[in-house]
Amino acid sequence: MALTDKDPHNAREMARVVYLGFKATRRQARGQSTKAIEREVDRIREKAQAREDAKNAARRK
Repeated sequence: MALTDKDPHNAREMARVVYLGFKATRRQARGQSTKAIEREVDRIREKAQAREDAKNAARRK
């Protein structure tokens, strides 16, 4: 279930993205790379968007 009507993320995905954002900010402050964290966030977003697109496509049929 999406968190809002316009948001493809469910509550668990949104919580994970927020946590990873905080983690990336801490790593940046220490001068460490955040590339892996950014890839994980992108993967979560792509998965959520693909799921919502599939739901919308099924509704249109």
